[in-house]
Amino acid sequence: MEMQPVELSSELLMLLFAVALLAGWIDAIAGGGGLIALPTLMLVGLSPVQALATNKCQGFVGTLTATLTLLQRRQLPKTGLPVLMLMTAIGAALGTLLIQMVDTRWLSWAVPVLLISVALYFLLVPGLGEQEKKPRMSERLWSRTAIPLIGFYDGFFGPGTGSFFAASGVMLRGKTLVQATVVAKPLNFTSNIISLVLFAFGGQVVWLAGGVMMLGQMIGAYLGTRTIFWGGARLIRPLVIVMCVAMTIRHLTQL
Repeated sequence: MEMQPVELSSELLMLLFAVALLAGWIDAIAGGGGLIALPTLMLVGLSPVQALATNKCQGFVGTLTATLTLLQRRQLPKTGLPVLMLMTAIGAALGTLLIQMVDTRWLSWAVPVLLISVALYFLLVPGLGEQEKKPRMSERLWSRTAIPLIGFYDGFFGPGTGSFFAASGVMLRGKTLVQATVVAKPLNFTSNIISLVLFAFGGQVVWLAGGVMMLGQMIGAYLGTRTIFWGGARLIRPLVIVMCVAMTIRHLTQL
């Protein structure tokens, strides 16, 4: 598919920078920054596929910044992460290839159902993610089912992926919300970079917009990663709920 040229004024580039900064902060804490970034990219004239591709361009920098910050603070788990990242990469690659070949209208109904399910779970379960609990699924099974499925979703569409990774860690592995959010960052980085490379080969990335948003995402992700430990579950939990509900409303208003 040939990419149509897009003209971006200095005002629009400044808007994209500000949006990426806010999206990076939200993504680092709770996921869902794509709710802000994707509509904005389409608003300035990008096609849906171009917007998805360019969102990966700036999203990858945000998740990379968050991951490197966590690595510097020695907060990342010492075992199991490479396997989780590999499974994420496989899922993301399949999703990115598929989105460029199929009709995606069914996502208008599937995505809101997924998002509202996550929001309701976090809202209705008291003290969710405040303490570690007994896992409902072994790490081996989790890494080979839930993780590649979420990676596939990120490659195929994307908004809310950080929330899904974190929610799966809490619900299926019994992790605290902070622990699950920390692990979600390198996994989200993996799915973003794999998807970006494949979109780039497909000629779908608008690099000028992506470059400006990379800078904004970098700053927002750095600030957001530090906010994780400042606010903990008390901050992350309501943000996950708000972002999931907001994304659901956004999707439903477009039906």
